[in-house]
Amino acid sequence: LVGASIPILDSTNETTAHSDAGSELEETEVKGKRKRGRPGRPPSTNKKPRKSPGEKSRIEAGIRGAGRGRANGHPQQNGEGEPVTLFEVVKLGKSAMQSVVDDWIESYKQDRDIALLDLINFFIQCSGCRGTVRIEMFRNMQNAEIIRKMTEEFDEDSGDYPLTMPGPQWKKFRSNFCEFIGVLIRQCQYSIIYDEYMMDTVISLLTGLSDSQVRAFRHTSTLAAMKLMTALVNVALNLSIHQDNTQRQYEAERNKMIGKRANERLELLLQKRKELQENQDEIENMMNSIFKGIFVHRYRDAIAEIRAICIEEIGVWMKMYSDAFLNDSYLKYVGWTLHDRQGEVRLKCLKALQSLYTNRELFPKLELFTNRFKDRIVSMTLDKEYDVAVEAIRLVTLILHGSEEALSNEDCENVYHLVYSAHRPVAVAAGEFLHKKLFSRHDPQAEEALAKRRGRNSPNGNLIRMLVLFFLESELHEHAAYLVDSLWESSQELLKDWECMTELLLEEPVQGEEAMSDRQESALIELMVCTIRQAAEAHPPVGRGTGKRVLTAKERKTQIDDRNKLTEHFIITLPMLLSKYSADAEKVANLLQIPQYFDLEIYSTGRMEKHLDALLKQIKFVVEKHVESDVLEACSKTYSILCSEEYTIQNRVDIARSQLIDEFVDRFNHSVEDLLQEGEEADDDDIYNVLSTLKRLTSFHNAHDLTKWDLFGNCYRLLKTGIEHGAMPEQIVVQALQCSHYSILWQLVKITDGSPSKYYNDYGDIIKETLSKTRQIDKIQCAKTLILSLQQLFNELVQEQGPNLDRTSAHVSGIKELARRFALTFGLDQIKTREAVATLHKDGIEFAFKYQNQKGQEYPPPNLAFLEVLSEFSSKLLRQDKKTVHSYLEKFLTEQMMERREDVWLPLISYRNSLVTGGEDDRMSVNSGSSSSKTSSVRNKKGRPPLHKKRVEDESLDNTWLNRTDTMIQTPGPLPAPQLTSTVLRENSRPMGDQIQEPESEHGSEPDFLHNPQMQISWLGQPKLEDLNRKDRTGMNYMKVRTGVRHAPPSRNRRERAELRPDFFDSAAIIEDDSGFGMPMF
Repeated sequence: LVGASIPILDSTNETTAHSDAGSELEETEVKGKRKRGRPGRPPSTNKKPRKSPGEKSRIEAGIRGAGRGRANGHPQQNGEGEPVTLFEVVKLGKSAMQSVVDDWIESYKQDRDIALLDLINFFIQCSGCRGTVRIEMFRNMQNAEIIRKMTEEFDEDSGDYPLTMPGPQWKKFRSNFCEFIGVLIRQCQYSIIYDEYMMDTVISLLTGLSDSQVRAFRHTSTLAAMKLMTALVNVALNLSIHQDNTQRQYEAERNKMIGKRANERLELLLQKRKELQENQDEIENMMNSIFKGIFVHRYRDAIAEIRAICIEEIGVWMKMYSDAFLNDSYLKYVGWTLHDRQGEVRLKCLKALQSLYTNRELFPKLELFTNRFKDRIVSMTLDKEYDVAVEAIRLVTLILHGSEEALSNEDCENVYHLVYSAHRPVAVAAGEFLHKKLFSRHDPQAEEALAKRRGRNSPNGNLIRMLVLFFLESELHEHAAYLVDSLWESSQELLKDWECMTELLLEEPVQGEEAMSDRQESALIELMVCTIRQAAEAHPPVGRGTGKRVLTAKERKTQIDDRNKLTEHFIITLPMLLSKYSADAEKVANLLQIPQYFDLEIYSTGRMEKHLDALLKQIKFVVEKHVESDVLEACSKTYSILCSEEYTIQNRVDIARSQLIDEFVDRFNHSVEDLLQEGEEADDDDIYNVLSTLKRLTSFHNAHDLTKWDLFGNCYRLLKTGIEHGAMPEQIVVQALQCSHYSILWQLVKITDGSPSKYYNDYGDIIKETLSKTRQIDKIQCAKTLILSLQQLFNELVQEQGPNLDRTSAHVSGIKELARRFALTFGLDQIKTREAVATLHKDGIEFAFKYQNQKGQEYPPPNLAFLEVLSEFSSKLLRQDKKTVHSYLEKFLTEQMMERREDVWLPLISYRNSLVTGGEDDRMSVNSGSSSSKTSSVRNKKGRPPLHKKRVEDESLDNTWLNRTDTMIQTPGPLPAPQLTSTVLRENSRPMGDQIQEPESEHGSEPDFLHNPQMQISWLGQPKLEDLNRKDRTGMNYMKVRTGVRHAPPSRNRRERAELRPDFFDSAAIIEDDSGFGMPMF
């Protein structure tokens, strides 16, 4: 009865029956000491039946063989295919963790040494160690000796171990590992952990491992110890609650009258309280051992991840058992670690503190810590790691929420300006802080009274004024769009109160209310336009975020509702606003941005054409009143938007626009005639009349086709007069040039309208000359520019048509035709353009395989079709370069890709074929170079290499395939193809002893290429290099015998043959070299 009245608390939020199921609650005897179980606990009804002797022997045999498998991975299994060690069971994660722990507890009751040996090997194997602790080692050796022995058997070939291995399997292993430790303590909390054997052994082992020089041991044991400590803290918390309950029961029983007092119950309660206190003392001793033996040393470990584990767990302890841990003795470790050099650790500190400051009841205990470390926390809002800065701002917001007096005005101002940060998460967090500080209402009664008011007298009226003042007082930035975006998530209700904003602008202030200044009105209009844009477009402004994301259904509905709301409101109020502020250029330019966010169909569906007429009337007044370019461009853009053919209001707006243009064209023609007639006697009024009307027409001509008004004629007359007489004002010349420019562009649009556009239509003489000059300056950069332009066109096409391009479409054919024309610019001399063409292919291949298909590897990459464009350049590769590029391509291919023959894989098939065909023509280009056909024919007859030499050549060419397994040492191999060049032929026509020095060949010419190994592309691995050098030396000796050359000085080829050269296709290995083309070689 006593036990039944005590609640059982468990941090796992599971029911009591589930938490206690299978745990060792039976009153059993443990070797060497009486087990102190929880008093009054009934035996478990879910106890598993005792295993048969056969099953028991099989389990013990498995435990004795624990740890013989590979620690990093492949589980050792018994003959029946089942895992036989704790490590394997936990790694596979197929069994419920509670059943795994219950099985271990059962084995512990049978033989605690064997069970503990399995647990020890579990920790050893989880560290990635291949060694195994044997039973004789466990019984006869100290922990330090065991750890030393395991360190000697540690596999040092790889730095990976289970906690650091990538992949979902090992990520799940980490969570299983932590869960196992928590469940183990939970299931043992009533007896085994008090037997002074199991916990002493585990804590001693983990303490020794945590002090190891081996990172894997230190990391794994620290994580285990911290999770063990967390589980013990939960046990201690439950014991504390049970003690309090027992004490209350005891006091209640003792205060009863003597006749009603049950002495036996009092004795039971006293005994129970004593046992609970003894258990509490033992748990505290365990926690003290872990904290002082492991945490105090590892929270400042050299490895950031280990430090982060410690800080994360101490935060859990302080939140879970605040009475014992939330004090300065433990908080100081978090405070000190706020200065950690690694952002990961600082982030854990801030999140641990956030969990504490979220509970306002804990604020009194945090007061001293807040005063001590507040400055550091505020300074972390400017942390170089954005994630840390965001969490620091959120923590400062929690501190503000708990106590406004905790932060000074200076502290708040340090956070305020972050609403203008270009990093959106930082800005949004700062916006939440600003909202809490300035816009949160704290008086419920005042809120209820103000809520009944609307417009300028609504609760948002004062808040909007406050927002305007904040915006104006921001001395660092003037970006209203950034401010609105920062507050959008926390203050949407305020920012969407357009009714209140327009009333503040249109209505006169009530008695006793201070009127807004001109500067404040301008700021409010700018903020209002930004809120309209944010609501209509539903994405951050330019410079914030990574681009437009796809909206969810809920966000899309909100966007549509907001757009309808703002359209219905501003259709009515915008003409009034323009009328009031028509004389202010800045205000008008901002207000005229609003119609572009309208749903223009509402003009027709809502029968609001009269408001459209009012808007057009006000725009006309603005155009007639202003000559500022910003205002005129805004008016022109508004007319362009309203004239969209998809809306029924287009005819009405087009008539108003034509009438406006007619008036200004007529005025312009008359003013031009007057100016030209006056000549040099023209006064300022004549000049102003021409300039003002020309500015208006030029602004409109930019967005509207005004060619039917023939503005070009008078503009030409003005320019011609200025050239002939030189008396034309500069401003008129500039405007006349712009207007003429727009006239010509509109005429070009009409000429090209209706004809299919090709990408190469603009490929004229100017572009050709530009490419020629660019290629002369830097061949490689020119090639990179060409391939980049093709990639941009391809990306635009994919965005328009999607990833499944129609390869027969005119657009794809247009890109291929442009690529073909680009290829022609490389000319016929493949030697001089060799490196540039190879660079182009490298960039093209990387672009084609840049992204993987989200559907899986059996589907082609999204950019695979680009290979068909790239194949236009394959004919510009030399034969040996084709092999190298083909090898580089195969680096990106899987076996499945090579076997696919569907239509979607045709670009890959086509490109591969272009790299393995046409070899003979390329070889002839190497042999012939720039020599005449006559010389070539002589060489073919007299200079044909012997059969032995041809075999050497073929083998050498075969050895130039890309060897991706050996990229550490790369060297330029000699080109054995053909050694009997024109130089040898000339030597044969002279006496054998005559040595005539050859004239120095032109840099980059054929002889320089054939005799200079650094002019050649070679990606040979070291073994292939040595084999090639050996064959080359054989060929050279053979040539010496044939030509009679005995003591020739070492050639440049032989001197440079041993120089190392990295793989060109490894960007990290590119080096500079002054030989060859005078640029980085392959």
